[in-house]
Amino acid sequence: MKVNHVVEGPPDGDVVVLSGSIGSNLSMWDPQIGPLTAAGYRVVRYDQRGHGRTPVPDHPAMLDELGGDVVELLDTLGVERAHFVGLSLGGMTGMWLGVHAPERIGGLVLCCTSAKLGTPEMWEQRAKDARTQGMEAIADGSIGRWFTADWLVAHPDLGREYHHMTAATPAAGYAACCHAIASMDLVADLPRIAAPTLVIAGADDPATPPQEHGAVIAKGIPGARLEVVEQAAHLGNVEQPERFSELITGHLKEVR
Repeated sequence: MKVNHVVEGPPDGDVVVLSGSIGSNLSMWDPQIGPLTAAGYRVVRYDQRGHGRTPVPDHPAMLDELGGDVVELLDTLGVERAHFVGLSLGGMTGMWLGVHAPERIGGLVLCCTSAKLGTPEMWEQRAKDARTQGMEAIADGSIGRWFTADWLVAHPDLGREYHHMTAATPAAGYAACCHAIASMDLVADLPRIAAPTLVIAGADDPATPPQEHGAVIAKGIPGARLEVVEQAAHLGNVEQPERFSELITGHLKEVR
C-alpha cells in the first residue's frame, strides 16, 4: 500500500512521522507543522489506509499492515530511522513499530491512544454501522469524542471542518481500520518497546480516558512517562495545540 503523504521542513532535519486517528486525514496535524519545522525537523505526515487520499484496501486491515505501511514509507523516502508521533490509531501503529521494527524508531510519542480499546464486537459493529448507516452518522458520534463541548461552542467553524473530515472518509476505508483496532491487543508487548517514549493523554478524553489507557501504556513501557493535558478530549493536539506541540518537541529534543 502506497500511502499518501506530505513532507515539510528542512531536508537535513531529523525526520518525524505523524500518524493520525481513524476517521481523519493528514490535515489533523496542521497545528503541529509550524512548531516542528521551526524546531528543525523534517516532518512526514500521511493518510491511513482508506483515509484521505490513500487507497481503500480490498480487505479488512490488520495492525501489522498499518505498521508495514510506515516501514514502506520510510523505505520510499530513504529514511533509516525516524521519530514517530501517533494519535489514537496512529499511536497503536507506533506501539506496533516499537515492538516489531525497533531499529526504525527513534523517539516515540503516543497521544490519546490505547494498547487495547474496547471489544472486537464493538469495533465490528462500528464497521457495520459505517457501511450501512453512512459516515455522516459516524461523524455525528465521533465529534463529541474528539472535542469537549466548550471547545465546539467556541470553535464552530473548526468543529464543522472536523465533522466533515470524518463524514468524507470512505465507509469501506473506515471499516477496514475498525477491523485493525478490533483485533489489537498490545498490552503484553509493551515491555518490549525500547524507544524513549512519551505518552500524552487528554484529561477529558471519553474515548481513551487517561487512567484506563494512557497510564497503562506508560506503566508498561520501560522508562515511559505520562503527561495529562487539561481541557482536551480525543483530538487533544487540535484542542490544545500549543501544549501538545510543546510536549512533543520537548521530548524529541531530549531524545536527540
